Amino acid sequence: MNNDWKTKPSDRFILRWIKLTLSAPVTVHLAGIPWLRPWMITLCATSIGVLAGAVFALGAGFAAGCLAACAQVLDGVDGQFSRLTGTQSKGGAFLDSVLDRYSDAALMIGMSVYLFTLPAAIPTWLLLLLAYLALCGGSLVSYSTARAESLGIDTGSPTLASKGTRTSVMVLCGWASAIWPAIPLLGLFYLSVHPNSVILRRLIAAHKVNQPI
Repeated sequence: MNNDWKTKPSDRFILRWIKLTLSAPVTVHLAGIPWLRPWMITLCATSIGVLAGAVFALGAGFAAGCLAACAQVLDGVDGQFSRLTGTQSKGGAFLDSVLDRYSDAALMIGMSVYLFTLPAAIPTWLLLLLAYLALCGGSLVSYSTARAESLGIDTGSPTLASKGTRTSVMVLCGWASAIWPAIPLLGLFYLSVHPNSVILRRLIAAHKVNQPI
């Protein structure tokens, strides 16, 4: 059997490992269900991801990490399922990309609210700034990729600041919060710096392109 259904060329090593090791076995089992459709898996993954954000906000970091991990695995299953069963479509790909933003934002907001409930380790204004940058940077990585492609601007190789990496960071922070409750602060700092550094690099690259639209 051809294994091209398991990953996409744009998948970097973290997301690739998740899809090959965790998502693919689930996909194989689900492929035998005749009534199942990719959009159902997409909705399920998004619902679990949003729930993870709500649980994080309620202070249950470890449980939120477990839910977010499940959502991340299912997020790889829907695409694999569509390719394996020959049910892939542009509409399905668009739905997956849009709903990814909801679960991504829910988890970031949930982790930020969790940090607000802890004894103040940093000033509130700084925590708000980090949360704002993390939320904007995460959304802009995907948006700038799509926009650059539509304009024919080369953004270079796929970035490590993709949703797979961002979610993995938040999953690990959720799990580690059971040992060190404040560790999500390190995750929020990373999420505010790395994605926005990618956006800055892309803005500089786009500035050098002087072709008229």
